[in-house]
Amino acid sequence: MENAKAAHINELVRVSEGIASKRDAIITASWRRCVADHKLDPTVRREAYILPHERLCLHRDAMDEFLRMARFGLEALYHQVAGMGYALLLTDSNGVTVDFIGDRASDDDLRRTGLYLGADWNEGRAGTCAVGTCIATGEALTVHQTDHFDATHIPLTCTAAPVFHSGGGLAAVLDISALRSPEPKISQYLALQLVKAYAHKIENANLYNNFRREWVVKLSASQEFAEVDPDFVIALDGAGRIIGFNHRAWQLLAGEGEGREDLIGRSFPDLFDCQVDDLVRFVRSLPTDQRTLHLRRSGTPLFAQAMPPPAIAVPRPRKGDEGSLPKPLQAMCGGDPALKAVLTRAAKLVNTRMSLLIHGETGTGKEHLAKALHRSSVRAAKPFVAVNCAALPEALIESELFGYEPGSFTGATSRGKKGLILEADGGTLFLDEIGDMPLSSQTRLLRVLAEREVTPIGRTKAVSVDVRVIAATHRDLVELITAGTFRDDLYFRLNGAVFTVPPLRQRGDLDWLIDRLLAERTERDGIGYTIAAPALAALRAHGWPGNVRELVNALDYACAVCTDGLIELMDIPDPVQRSGVFEAWPASAPTPAPDSADPAIRLREVLRRLHWNVSAAARDMGVDRSTIHRQMRRFGIVPPHRLD
Repeated sequence: MENAKAAHINELVRVSEGIASKRDAIITASWRRCVADHKLDPTVRREAYILPHERLCLHRDAMDEFLRMARFGLEALYHQVAGMGYALLLTDSNGVTVDFIGDRASDDDLRRTGLYLGADWNEGRAGTCAVGTCIATGEALTVHQTDHFDATHIPLTCTAAPVFHSGGGLAAVLDISALRSPEPKISQYLALQLVKAYAHKIENANLYNNFRREWVVKLSASQEFAEVDPDFVIALDGAGRIIGFNHRAWQLLAGEGEGREDLIGRSFPDLFDCQVDDLVRFVRSLPTDQRTLHLRRSGTPLFAQAMPPPAIAVPRPRKGDEGSLPKPLQAMCGGDPALKAVLTRAAKLVNTRMSLLIHGETGTGKEHLAKALHRSSVRAAKPFVAVNCAALPEALIESELFGYEPGSFTGATSRGKKGLILEADGGTLFLDEIGDMPLSSQTRLLRVLAEREVTPIGRTKAVSVDVRVIAATHRDLVELITAGTFRDDLYFRLNGAVFTVPPLRQRGDLDWLIDRLLAERTERDGIGYTIAAPALAALRAHGWPGNVRELVNALDYACAVCTDGLIELMDIPDPVQRSGVFEAWPASAPTPAPDSADPAIRLREVLRRLHWNVSAAARDMGVDRSTIHRQMRRFGIVPPHRLD
């Protein structure tokens, strides 16, 4: 191997000095560019560079919507090559890998060689490589083994194709690479055709998404594929001017003498023998063979399909209408703006397949939100399976999630176990406290999410599964990634959309929530519960560190101990009473100076300032709680909410 690398370096030096080579012209041009323009030393071997997590997030955030759409193309391509040793990379226009699918059995080797999320494959850093040279040339190509500039990459074979924006600029690069391959470069011909085909599909899908409310004209030289897989796609505004196109459409019109920069704003009738008003003739209702048009300059015939913009009808909101929120989501909010904004955004995603990640403090209602999303979706009739990742023993988590075959391990039942993921098939899988899942299980979960398949323990054949995954955590997953306890690729797989449920202390609908919870208990117990003003004031004043869960517990306690359904102040749990930030000092009482030398006055002021929280007062004064209670008895200090 070392001899081969030395020979490779000698060839690089000769080519950089202008000596002819038998390699492809695009490869030799890149080698010379690496030496002359990028100032790379062919004798220096460079390790793969993986961007820090924070910088990777910036690259991903810059193309967030494109990434969500491209992911489906990436997964479809991986299904075509799964088991053949390939890894798929999607990079941005700078060469940074922003999405990745690979065989987890080769995870360490893929990361070491740079076939991994966050790897930088820009030609100026990595030398001649499929991604970097594709960016430099705008062409699809294969860089096979010794085609690479850097001797470190000689074992690799890499094939890449550009993905263009609907305005003509480079959006991304789709790459398919392998750690090892047959020596002949022709062995990668099929990989080249696949990556070009899927880059084209992603490009078209992005164009359809960007111009879904405009006229889109699909064109093909083949009558059979004009609708299902068109070669050329052009988006038009209402006046028939071009506002977007795919790369093949640009190549077609460039052959007609049109420049890329000249296409935007050009009139469709200037380029084709079709007036704007005639586009309706090319809708799908007509047979394909009757939907032909011609390029004006060359007369080339093309089969066409026109997709008109959707008719937009905005119904007038009825008086009292609560908006477009589905009822399960409406029931979660009493008008708090922050929570309503979260629910409104979530409502737009109820029927997508993308995974969702819910952040929030313990007890804020993350599982309630997940259930509401499930009940609002087309999956509502299917199972909602909740898994507390923190509660499952590490030794059992894989068997619980993925199931097992009969007798597959010691302790396995004779009938086997289906597994929670398969139990959720067709419905929603809710992974609570995902931040507490062990790393080993994260790897298997990642594979399930990537391939939509589950392999129960003891079984060799995978089982297809259709689940919507919603994960929740109160922990900072980015910090866990930095600490090495959470996989960054799993994080990016889960955070298709991220929602943060506000804590109860920040919500403005506490009274509504109290009324709703009491109404539920009235219906359950057959007792008409009401709440006295001092008790309500105490509830309003509490900081609710346990959030909605703590409020539920407090009201359950109050309902259990109250008399005749009337909840008095003394029926509220003691910790809630003691924390009161409600009006805990008579309005007529004088406000003493904070630096008073009188210990009784000073103690009253500290207690008042800290809302009669004895523990907080003890910490503030540097004494034990028992000392505060003793001094209160000594000075005759009684909290206002305990006064008769």
